[in-house]
Amino acid sequence: MKRGKRNLRPEEQELWARVTETAIPMTVRAKAKLADKPIKTKMPDPVSPRSIKSFKIGERAAAKIPKNNLAPSLDHQLSKAHVAMDKKAFTRLKQGKLSPEARLDLHGMTLEQAHPRLNRFILDAQAQGKRLVLVITGKGKSRDDNGPIPTRLGVLRHQVPQWFQQHPLKPHILQIAQASLKHGGSGAYYVYLRRTR
Repeated sequence: MKRGKRNLRPEEQELWARVTETAIPMTVRAKAKLADKPIKTKMPDPVSPRSIKSFKIGERAAAKIPKNNLAPSLDHQLSKAHVAMDKKAFTRLKQGKLSPEARLDLHGMTLEQAHPRLNRFILDAQAQGKRLVLVITGKGKSRDDNGPIPTRLGVLRHQVPQWFQQHPLKPHILQIAQASLKHGGSGAYYVYLRRTR
């Protein structure tokens, strides 16, 4: 059975009309090649500079909100600290299997009272040849001061490790670690002292 010619639908006719507008006959192309002349194609209408709205680069970009650069918690800092002492002894220390040779309880003291006592205690302990001492700071009281800036729980608990890293204590301390629950947990620190020379 023979098929008859079918007529183009209106959308096909419109598409074909667009193609024929931009098409260049092959005979014209061949003549242009011979003459080495560029083939003229329909160029888009030039855009006038007045029709372009002024803009700034990045004006529509979403504003980047700065991330909060929060200091890591005290427990995290101590757990990531480099182990300077013997690793087996350090493991036993963290498990609470080593007994401190002396202890200092700063719990309830102000910063002004605690700092000189801590300095004297550490320096005296090292002079006496002691290696492991326990410094008790307490965990701190939960206070709601209703201020706009949050305050950390336990002023001494956060200040004492900083004092350990300053002179006159720093050269005398080999290792600092949070105490095991047996010796006070997060409210106390093991301080492993260097040998006296």
